Parts: sequence; structure tokens; C-alpha cells
Amino acid sequence: MPTNEELYAEYERLKDAGQLPEAAATLEKAIEQDPSFTLGHSALAVIYGRLNRHEDAIRHGLKVCELEPDDPFSHTAMSVTYQRAGRIPEAEDAMARARMIQG
Repeated sequence: MPTNEELYAEYERLKDAGQLPEAAATLEKAIEQDPSFTLGHSALAVIYGRLNRHEDAIRHGLKVCELEPDDPFSHTAMSVTYQRAGRIPEAEDAMARARMIQG
């Protein structure tokens, strides 16, 4: 079974080749074997956003915020994900959370 690092490297290769659905499937394998693989969830949030699969992007973005609750970047990225999905009130809440964490 490939490691998360190997799967992430394969994801990057596929992403760089423009094969976004295949790249996402590779990351799904990584988080299936390790649900706490934050980098995988973060990358899936971005890829699913690019594929206009906004609910999937939100699901993975929220998982990143759950795994890294004190990381302001996670909440900033979540704000962008919500914005792209047209969910402006949630985007504003996520940005406020990021600012609160930053102090």
C-alpha cells in the first residue's frame, strides 16, 4: 500500500498534467487510509473547488479546520472556499475566525 507521501506525489503529478479528477481520486485514497491527513484534505478542498464540486470542497475544508483549529490559514482558506460556493455569510464567519486566531 502506498504511503501518504507517495500518494501526494502522485496527486501532484496528475494535477500538473491537468488530470484533476484523477488527482482528486488519488488523494481520496490517501485520506481513506489516514483520515487525519490534513494536507490531503486541504488539497482536496482546492481541487474540488476547481472542479466546481463546492460541497465536497467545503466538506474537506471543514475537516482541515477541525484538524487544525488554531491555524488561521485554515480558516482563511475556508473563507475562500465558502466564497467560491456563493456562501458569503459563512465566508465572513470563517474570515472572522481567522482574524480572531491571529489576534
